[in-house]
Amino acid sequence: RFICIYPAYLNNKKTIAEGRRIPIDKAVENPTSTEIQDVCAAVGFNVLLEKNKMYPREWNRDVQYRGRVRIQLKQDDGNPCLPQFPTRE
Repeated sequence: RFICIYPAYLNNKKTIAEGRRIPIDKAVENPTSTEIQDVCAAVGFNVLLEKNKMYPREWNRDVQYRGRVRIQLKQDDGNPCLPQFPTRE
């Protein structure tokens, strides 16, 4: 019931081929996994940070690009954890 978010998904310096998944006007410059974790935790999501994971398409192995955030969107019974976010969109 957890989804994975890599910093490359939100990076406006990346192309879609390099892994960006949102429109460039909504993306931010070089987000880190801890920043993503802080924002999601402030909203109220159940968040796990996996610092040693890397996005498979990431060619740069620097510490800045490491990390994966796992966010619980739905409970075990299928209901959303937060009613204001019923889907991942």
